[in-house]
Amino acid sequence: MPSKEPPRRRVPGPARPARPRPAASGRPAASGRPATRRPAPPRRPAARPAARPRTIRLGSPKPRLRLVSLGLTLVMLAFVVRLLQVQAVDASAYAAKAEKHRYQEYTLTADRGEITDRAGIALAASVDAYDITADPKLFTPAESKTADAPEQAAALLAPLLGKQPAELAEKLRTPKSRYTLLARKQTPQVWKQIKDLKKVYEEKAKPANGGNGINLLGGVLGEPSTKRVYPNGELAAGILGYVNAEGRGAGGIESMLDEELAGKDGKIRFAQAGGRRVPTAGSEGTPAVPGSDIELTIDRDIQWAAQQAITEQVRKSKADRGYVVVQDTRTGEVLAMANAPGFDPNDLSQANATAMGNAALQDAYEPGSTSKVMSMAAVLEEGKATPDTHVVVPNRLHRGDRLFKDDVDHKTWYLTLNGVLAKSSNIGTILATGQLGRTQAESNRVLYDYLRKFGIGSPTGLGYPGETPGILARPETWSTSQQYTIPFGQGLSVNAMQAASVYSTIANGGVRVEPTLVRGTKGPDGRFTPAPAPKETRVISEKTATTLAQMLESVVDDEAGTGTKAAIPGYRVAGKTGTANRVDPELGRYKGYTASFAGFAPADKPRVTVYCAIQNPTKGSYFGGQICGPIYKKVMEFALKTLHVPPTGSAPARLPVEFRPTP
Repeated sequence: MPSKEPPRRRVPGPARPARPRPAASGRPAASGRPATRRPAPPRRPAARPAARPRTIRLGSPKPRLRLVSLGLTLVMLAFVVRLLQVQAVDASAYAAKAEKHRYQEYTLTADRGEITDRAGIALAASVDAYDITADPKLFTPAESKTADAPEQAAALLAPLLGKQPAELAEKLRTPKSRYTLLARKQTPQVWKQIKDLKKVYEEKAKPANGGNGINLLGGVLGEPSTKRVYPNGELAAGILGYVNAEGRGAGGIESMLDEELAGKDGKIRFAQAGGRRVPTAGSEGTPAVPGSDIELTIDRDIQWAAQQAITEQVRKSKADRGYVVVQDTRTGEVLAMANAPGFDPNDLSQANATAMGNAALQDAYEPGSTSKVMSMAAVLEEGKATPDTHVVVPNRLHRGDRLFKDDVDHKTWYLTLNGVLAKSSNIGTILATGQLGRTQAESNRVLYDYLRKFGIGSPTGLGYPGETPGILARPETWSTSQQYTIPFGQGLSVNAMQAASVYSTIANGGVRVEPTLVRGTKGPDGRFTPAPAPKETRVISEKTATTLAQMLESVVDDEAGTGTKAAIPGYRVAGKTGTANRVDPELGRYKGYTASFAGFAPADKPRVTVYCAIQNPTKGSYFGGQICGPIYKKVMEFALKTLHVPPTGSAPARLPVEFRPTP
């Protein structure tokens, strides 16, 4: 509907003078005078009419209002759609992202249990440490306000962490991540240095000091953890093993009992902002359960004496390696197991890979003459001979496809069975074991059964990782030469623990007790749980064991014996030397020798067994009695004193070694 036009206002002008009306034409004036026309006054110019104000005619606002309303409606609709998408359709996804960026979840590493010796002295323990971590997002250009924040931070941290700057920078640039591990198991001193450095850069970042408010190292964090340490360095490293970078056992007892030692890790979840924990937001999680402590049968002092003795002799002989095993003859407990060369589990970067195992359990080698005691045990137990039985030993003996000899050339020896063992005669042993059966094949089967009873060819029972059971073929597969070499210790293989266990069996009255390394465990509650009792097996009679002990004394205290260097003043010592051809694992053939000595003391009331072996001595003597006999003496003397074992005081049996032939 058209709008009404507003009324026009008349603008008043100046008052006009009244004009006289002119007289009617031809009419006289009222006075009777003839009408005369008076001249008219000059006419004023007509006044201009006043300017009218301009009127602005506005267009209708309704179209514009409609357009604006439509635009606002579309914008609001877009917001509503987006809001519905965020809060309804994708709500869970966005909530998860928010949780991920706001909350951090960390593993609480359980304290690893200690490994101690039999007296409770720590051999392996855990100390406080820190895993150095970082939030890569805080090193991005957007967050750090610095284009090269990862490189700058890496340059600062590398000297403290012992890492390469490039390696750290790469980790700090991890895309789309809020967590990266820079270094594990750092000492509290290293973390303190990093914290001090962070404080310095926090001060520099303050606007008052000309900074941009961003701490360059604000995204570097330290997570409490533990670090495995071995207080005695190389001592018993072969037994203990080591822990890898992930904190798991990777060798020895650490690996064998990793589940008990490790405990159970916990978790903690808390809110964080700017790389820092928000204390008011609280936290949640499960606590870590500490691992159990393991108490070994090892005596630290005896272990030290054994390790010192074998290390020194391996160095002097320029040998490949050597090992010493010390065992309690009554309980089967291993008091020491030393290897040379060894390694320091505190610094694996300097360790030789070939020395990082436990060679005393993982090396399989031919034992040589120390194995003859099992052959003699079979002959005595089967009643085929006595210590006084006469054995005529020629210089050479032809059997099968070989000509056998002893370690030294000699005229015909007239020995007793005791003398065969004392002088370590290969030929005499072949002749004696040949009496075990009516045929050689039957003799082989009888000998094989005794070797198996002594534990040859079977695991020792320790359950140690990587342990070799040795090699003992079935008697029906023995070659022509094997059936004559196995009686004196060639053609079969053992590990050092098996060899020691043979002598402990004789010392224990003929009963084999499976060796043990673990006495028990102590849980987080402090309760001690003893290890299960070891398995016991009767191998030979007590009478035979006593006879063998007397025969082994002749090896040490008789002038004709090969083990005189193992004699210990005041104690009766039973022992046996060994010198065997050694199979070179690289060449696959015989090269060099294995020197060994095994025995126990006191001979008449045994308490301790000591076994020593040295592989491939290349300098000086290679005979077991010469280089292993002295080691046996050192270690045995130390063990007897440490365990307060007194001399028995009785005289040795002095069994005859030779006999006079009848003319």
